[in-house]
Amino acid sequence: MNSKNISWILRLIISALFIVSAVAKLYPSPYFAISTFEVKQLYPLGFSEGFAPYFSRILIGIEFALGIAILLKDYLKKITIPATILLLAVFTIHLSYTTFVSGNAGNCGCFGELIPMTPVEAIIKNIIAIGLLIWLFKILPADGKSNFWLLKSVALGCILALFMVATIRPVAEVMDEPTSEIQDNLGVVVDSSGLLTIEEPKAEITKDTIKKAEEKKAEDAPKKVKSGYEKYFPGIDTDKKILCYFVPGCDHCMDTAKELNEMRKKDKNFPPIYVIFMNEEPEKIPTFFEFAGTKFPYKMIDVIPFWTELGSGKDTPGVKYLWNGNEFKYYYGINENKFNSNEFKKIIKKPYSELKK
Repeated sequence: MNSKNISWILRLIISALFIVSAVAKLYPSPYFAISTFEVKQLYPLGFSEGFAPYFSRILIGIEFALGIAILLKDYLKKITIPATILLLAVFTIHLSYTTFVSGNAGNCGCFGELIPMTPVEAIIKNIIAIGLLIWLFKILPADGKSNFWLLKSVALGCILALFMVATIRPVAEVMDEPTSEIQDNLGVVVDSSGLLTIEEPKAEITKDTIKKAEEKKAEDAPKKVKSGYEKYFPGIDTDKKILCYFVPGCDHCMDTAKELNEMRKKDKNFPPIYVIFMNEEPEKIPTFFEFAGTKFPYKMIDVIPFWTELGSGKDTPGVKYLWNGNEFKYYYGINENKFNSNEFKKIIKKPYSELKK
């Protein structure tokens, strides 16, 4: 095989690598994917919330541009190949540092959420790509007549396209979702803001009964604190509550919601359940609740505030057990910290004296 054919094979491989990497960072939807990339990859590096949206779109635009430029003859050896090697080298240095500090864990984000890849896998991929680029540089003839304006237009066009496809929008932290549905065995009330709240079934009670109940609660209950979730659900810092972080289209979230509903139906004293949904594919919320078998009071928040609330390094589904605003258990993701119904049944039955140990 002659060098010309080999060079084209190498160019096609490198081009595919960069274009697939850029496209993967837009999966399953541009705004969701890029926002997730910002929170999980850029924020830990110290990027501010104001700068990260611009940097992420420029970076992905450059990846697209390099994937196209490697197929063009214009300044291939003078600009495109050196720029591509430099970008891969920067990525490799960053990944090496991350691996040294945090270990070979989690998704490096090279291919977004489409193709999860550990830092070490990404380092190996980058080193191989750099090797291919060096080989390509050696077998290519010197650049002939080149059009710098074409190269610049490709770069600017790709970057502008990213800003158009995934427009930067103001973060709307909370979106009320009113509904008139009734949750099984509990009253669901909609206030003027659209917030759903649960009213416990009313019963005939005396002052003496109230006093005894309050004394009993005070004896074995944590001191009330502010959880920060009152802005979503007034009253959530009183008594036992369950707060969930779900994505409407997430199968694991749907399974967890269904599991919680089954537990609730079997236990009349099961704590009320509240849900914070990510504002991604909100049209799937009716299907979500249909699968779960009931409707929980919920709020929707934008992608970036959602990931921030969920916590650094954590993933959906998230389930928190709160008691008077105190967090006693937090399940998240689908791996070692995933929701465990058998364990959770025991935890919510434990008195405070056992939980605080």
